[in-house]
Amino acid sequence: MVLKTIKNKFLRYGIFAVIGLILLFLLFILSIKWGAWGKLPTIEDLSDFQYQRASEVYSADSVLIGKYYLYDRQPIAFEDIPKNVLEALVAIEDERFYEHNGIDYPSLGRVALKTILMQDQSAGGGGTLTQQLAKNLYPRRDRTKANIVVNKIKEMMIATRLEDIFNKEEILTHYLNTVSFGDNTFGIESASLKFFNKRTQELNLEEAAVLVGMLKATYGYNPRVFPERSLQRRNLVLASMAKNEFISENEKDSLVKTPLFLNYRQYDNNEGIAPYFREEVRKKMLKWTQEQQEEGNEYNIYTSGLKIYTTLDYNMQFWAEAAMREHMQSLQASFEKSYGNNAPWLKNKSLINKWIKQSPLYRKMKAVGLEEKQIMDSLQQKKKMVLVDWEGEKTVEASSIDSLQHYMKFLNTGSLSIDPHNGAVKTWIGGVDFEHFKFDHVAQSKRQVGSTFKPFVYTAALEVGIEPCTYFSAEEVEYENLKGWSPSNSGNKDETYLNYSMEEALSNSVNTVAVKVLEKTGIENVITMAKNMGIFSELPKQPSLALGTGEIYLNELAGAYASYVNKGRAILPYFIKTIADQKDSVLVKFEPKRAVEPAFSEQTRQVMVEMMKSTIDKGTASRLRTTYKLNNAIAGKTGTTQNNKDAWFVALTPNLVHVTWVGLDNHEIGFRSTSLGQGANAALPIFAKLMQEMNRHPSYNEITKAQFTSTDPKVLSMLDCEPVKRDGFFKRLFKNPDKKKKKKFRN
Repeated sequence: MVLKTIKNKFLRYGIFAVIGLILLFLLFILSIKWGAWGKLPTIEDLSDFQYQRASEVYSADSVLIGKYYLYDRQPIAFEDIPKNVLEALVAIEDERFYEHNGIDYPSLGRVALKTILMQDQSAGGGGTLTQQLAKNLYPRRDRTKANIVVNKIKEMMIATRLEDIFNKEEILTHYLNTVSFGDNTFGIESASLKFFNKRTQELNLEEAAVLVGMLKATYGYNPRVFPERSLQRRNLVLASMAKNEFISENEKDSLVKTPLFLNYRQYDNNEGIAPYFREEVRKKMLKWTQEQQEEGNEYNIYTSGLKIYTTLDYNMQFWAEAAMREHMQSLQASFEKSYGNNAPWLKNKSLINKWIKQSPLYRKMKAVGLEEKQIMDSLQQKKKMVLVDWEGEKTVEASSIDSLQHYMKFLNTGSLSIDPHNGAVKTWIGGVDFEHFKFDHVAQSKRQVGSTFKPFVYTAALEVGIEPCTYFSAEEVEYENLKGWSPSNSGNKDETYLNYSMEEALSNSVNTVAVKVLEKTGIENVITMAKNMGIFSELPKQPSLALGTGEIYLNELAGAYASYVNKGRAILPYFIKTIADQKDSVLVKFEPKRAVEPAFSEQTRQVMVEMMKSTIDKGTASRLRTTYKLNNAIAGKTGTTQNNKDAWFVALTPNLVHVTWVGLDNHEIGFRSTSLGQGANAALPIFAKLMQEMNRHPSYNEITKAQFTSTDPKVLSMLDCEPVKRDGFFKRLFKNPDKKKKKKFRN
């Protein structure tokens, strides 16, 4: 009736149009609510949403060393969020957060007036923290301008439902646990660990302001990438806090003068401490979760927020890696210098060609049908690429073949420290650089172990009744029934006239004597002893076994040596103690796996420890005492394989076993000389530098100050003999040092 009294038909039509638009808009809103533009989450859906949580890996001393995730998120409780984070967030993002029910109508009015009518783009978006939470939980899929209104209204509707379900504290908690900080990092806890290497509850006010300031533009205000922009944004957050009376003006003025400090830590598979170890843990966890899924437990290493507590000692690992880098950089330089311009990776065409044909790129091109000439032409094309050495990354003009030759020359390493009494892994280094050399030389590599196998031979010999003071001639022998095989020593010809006690022969790693001890003991007895000591790899039933031609995993070698300080019982190295769920309830606990029965007698154990002490005190590993000035209780054994291709060192202390291997992944390249490639030079320094560092820290006295158990006087008397006996005059008279003795190997 009112409209009929309006005589101006244009005004009347205009009012009809406005009413029609309002009705259409209401219908449009109802269509969104009813799901015409996509189903809205129900109250039940919103009440029961689950975060995808990163699983966390901890060292034995509770340091977070790594994470496995699809999205790097570590949700925390409201109690773990400090007041300064909450106040900074509300001050800069939603001043009326505690007053609205999910929609800030005054803010919407401001946006409508300034942005739409006055075209002021600085007016902001009018969205509340609750609406942003809705967007975090249900990200926009269609980002076209045509759909932006639909998305905004959906988020408002979800926001009002969230306000009905959760209180303000819960909304803030959910928001801070879901919001993105860029670089696949979600939630305040993960961001705090990444940028400041500390938990959220440890953040100071200016650090909290930096992280909250990032939320407006996670890349543009990234403090690592754009520190100046981040600093300006941080100060704006602090100013907003002062404006909202969360802090005083004086406090704000003081804080804005504070420089930006970061302690950035990337939880990346290729970076950080113990990458090879973390990868081995990941493999173990994948196997465990698969077994759990088969039993109906839906655990996922990447999304379930599992907590994996390992045996690794954080400080020892840090020092071991530092020792490895220092030694390997120096050794690499000496290695390359020893070959000079005649290096096999430069001059050996047949070897280079063999490696080319084994490369993935060559095989890929061959598989698609390219001819040999086409492949080689392609591989020889120069292009810009990044090559890595111990000096860092370098961008150079190089071909694929140049790159192959560059990486052919790299020495690699594997080292492992374990507690010999329970097998707990303390340090684990699988190689020199996980990003570029993924192959793990602890768990994946089987190499000839050289003279580090000799203690197993001598242990078996003692067990069959051979006395420690039995003498064996060092004379070189040519074994006629072994195709003239003739093991030799690295000493001079005068050794022809020398006869070594077992202790002296082992401590100086005399090859000819080791073979003769094996011959007298019996190959089968030695192999049986090795297996009883935990060696599970197949061993060659050949006399060369005495010289360590058997290929053995580094971790099984460590477990076998542990028997010498573990009452004769072998131990299997293990590295995960417990797995817990996101609430820290223990799901499974792993126990050490020890041999039930000792592999040898207590007397034999004591004799062998005394013999290996001699290796350190006056034998092939004496530089631990002379060069590195280590006075710790240490026994051990060096090892070097044929043509100097593998260098080994095993250190045995009362509470720690450490094994190191150094060599090239290419078995066809060895060290140029024994002086450079022997275990005492190439492998031993990594342990020596680690032990030097541990000696500086009293907290490791349990390892560094530990002493071997007292040796029985009877054992000491068994070893009380002249180390070396020289042949008598007439025996020397009829021996020709230039002529090898010939005989058959009897076994």
